[in-house]
This record gives sequence, structure tokens and C-alpha cells, in this order.
Amino acid sequence: MGNNNVSSLEELQACESHQWYRKFMTECPSGLLTFYEFKKFFGLSNLTETSNAYVRSMFTTFDMNDDGFIDFMEYVAALSLVLKGGVQQKLRWYFKLYDIDGSGCIDREELLLIIKSIRAINGIPCEMSAEDFANMVFDKIDINGDGELSYEEFMEGVQNDEMLLKTLTESLDLSHIVHKIQGDRR
Repeated sequence: MGNNNVSSLEELQACESHQWYRKFMTECPSGLLTFYEFKKFFGLSNLTETSNAYVRSMFTTFDMNDDGFIDFMEYVAALSLVLKGGVQQKLRWYFKLYDIDGSGCIDREELLLIIKSIRAINGIPCEMSAEDFANMVFDKIDINGDGELSYEEFMEGVQNDEMLLKTLTESLDLSHIVHKIQGDRR
């Protein structure tokens, strides 16, 4: 009986991988997803300069070998992270995404820029302004008060604050990709 479960799980994963591959090759027959195709894939057009910069940052974090393209393996790694990654993995990715200048810290301006961009792309009205949200984040988790969030402050602060964790997770929820992939199968 245990072997049947393993077999079924392997079949499910193989089927899922096949769906991902088919979707990827449909979207980019060359096998390399460009930034333009990435935006098209997510239905992102007519973006403000700020939102476009955010999407470029997201693309860059998925382009693990920095060649300017997302190949199938990077695509699978990105989907796995977004759809199946644990809290630690996702938070590491969020930190990398928010650290726009690659300094190893997130300053208030970087956080504010990302928050505004995410909100512009998602189009969901929020009760708290982006500025107030950024200030609240820094008030809660900038332990040493230096105006920057180190990797450690970010990881510990977000994990220890349910509201922040929920907000970050919901704002960067890309699970609609799964629905898009599954929709193509039917």
C-alpha cells in the first residue's frame, strides 16, 4: 500500500512537471523567457516606471545565473519556491527582492518602492498607506534603529510577527500561475 502512495506521488509530480514544461514552451518556444515575455506571461502591460522596476527585480531574482533569461530550470525553481517553498525559503526570496541595490540590507526607500509597486500591480486598495506600512515595518523589526533591515532583522522580525508574515505572503502570492497552468490542461 505504501508503494502505491509513492507511485501516485511520483506520477502526480511527473504530471505537474509536464504541465509546467508545456506551459513554459508554449509561452517561450525558444526555451528562454525574456523580460518582455515574463511581463506578458503575468499580463503586465502599461506599467508605471516604478512598477516596471519592481517586475524587473522579480525577473532578476528568478534569473539565477544572471544571463538575462529565465530558462526552464530557473522557471521550475521559481514555481517550486512560490508554490511549495517553506516560510524560510520564501522570506529569503522576499529579502533578495526587497534589497533592490544588493547591499545586503533593506532601507526604508527600497521597502516603500516595493510596497507601492506591488500595490499598483495588484490593484487592491489597502487601508494603510504604503508610507505608514513601511514605517510600521521599520518600527517593529528594525531592532538596532539604524534605518536599515539586515537579513537577520528581516527574517526574525517577520517570522515573529503574524500580521507582517501574512501581509508579505498575501502581497506576493503568485499562485494564480498554478491556475493558469492547470487551466491550459483542461
